[in-house]
Amino acid sequence: MATEVVRFTRPDGRVVCEKCRLATRPLGRMRGLLGRRSLPSDQGILLKPAASIHTFFMRFPIDAVFLDREHRVVGIERDVRPWRTVGRRGSHAVLELPSGECQRRELAVGERLVSA
Repeated sequence: MATEVVRFTRPDGRVVCEKCRLATRPLGRMRGLLGRRSLPSDQGILLKPAASIHTFFMRFPIDAVFLDREHRVVGIERDVRPWRTVGRRGSHAVLELPSGECQRRELAVGERLVSA
């Protein structure tokens, strides 16, 4: 089965994640980024539903963007290193991006993301 890939932008069109893989089924959420050696700056994964994540067995740090049901950013955890857990109350989905992407793209709590 093909994995759906979407693009996440801000309402003004500025790109947050060019190629975001959707993980909406239990197996896809469980696998997440496991087995990958890195994540290119234009890629990410959206785990939905999810209020927390872990980076057990991962090989690289990530940024975690916690989103509510309307894809509004309710929290950001930057540079989450392997073997950590993070979560955010009120989160319905988590967008995992390469470490440093939130700062590079100036992503902030309260912003709304749009998928296309």
